[in-house]
Amino acid sequence: MKAILLLEDGTVFHGKAAGKTGTTTGEICFNTGMTGYQEIFTDPSYTGQVLVATNVHIGNYGIKNDESESESVKIAGFVCRNFNIPFSRITADQTIQDYFESENLVAIHDLDTRAIVQHIRERGAMNCIISSETNDITELQKQLAATPGMAGMELSSHVTTREPYFVGNPNAKTRIAVMDFGVKKNILRCFDQRDCYLKVFPAKTSFLEVNDWSPNGFFLSNGPGDPASMSYAVETVKKMLETGKPLFGICLGQQLLALAAGLPTYKLHHGHRGINHPVKNLRTGRGEITSQNHGFGVLEQAVYDSPSVVEATHQNLNDNTIEGIRLKDYPAFSVQYHPEASPGPHDARYLFDEFVGMMG
Repeated sequence: MKAILLLEDGTVFHGKAAGKTGTTTGEICFNTGMTGYQEIFTDPSYTGQVLVATNVHIGNYGIKNDESESESVKIAGFVCRNFNIPFSRITADQTIQDYFESENLVAIHDLDTRAIVQHIRERGAMNCIISSETNDITELQKQLAATPGMAGMELSSHVTTREPYFVGNPNAKTRIAVMDFGVKKNILRCFDQRDCYLKVFPAKTSFLEVNDWSPNGFFLSNGPGDPASMSYAVETVKKMLETGKPLFGICLGQQLLALAAGLPTYKLHHGHRGINHPVKNLRTGRGEITSQNHGFGVLEQAVYDSPSVVEATHQNLNDNTIEGIRLKDYPAFSVQYHPEASPGPHDARYLFDEFVGMMG
């Protein structure tokens, strides 16, 4: 079956249908990772986004049930060059086509993904629509025009857990309150591997309820949407800082920590998404290869203009954006990238050790 990809600026790409037959919309973005496509599909931070894979072959090693970062696919749609239904890994549980159909995911393949990525890099992030049920451009433009943009959109409350739950050893000495704004499973595993007991709270849980559990520290998770729309979370973070307990944030967690410290965030031109982004640790001078997935960041100049409030600890070597901060008056730090990265790289796993050490 034929399918069509229409961008907000009117650019059209023609390809073949994959996954569920239907129509879907979202903000188009691209990821440069060569492995880990299932982890990407199920990362809650991709909620509301149509993903373009730059790697040529997707689906070639199948789908394995225990390699998901959440309970379901979170991307709104998928675009790739070669959609490989037969897979090579004997331990895989199902094909990517069966997986997409079971998850009701609309996809398109057999088009020029290099041209799409180059277009996004030049024009910036924008909404798009994929359809395998109609090629009526006028009708698709109407549907696309009704799709809200990512700026100003609050999505964490849509992907967070509905009830608190526990992870790890109840007898562990270290107790961490995890704010689930769209947390990835491997973050929880990384803490569990360090003998921490976690209570994972819904995004809008009050500070009083979180603090009543008497945690040794607070963790702010990754997640989707515009951090500037999450005033409820910013106020909670401010109260967490006032306790003097250690606090660690990843990705959206960094943006919320910055907002709580009075530093603004902004929408990146086309975002950072991949598993090979170089970052410099400004405290040690060492380089790290990192996994990234974010469309918003902390305003660089605001960080450098506030030396008494915050210290920049990590910097992106591609575009000099802020990749890590540490507050001066509180035991709180964060990074914009993903140290828990699965399947990798693992260069930044030391950050979990640092946080656990602060609580010890």
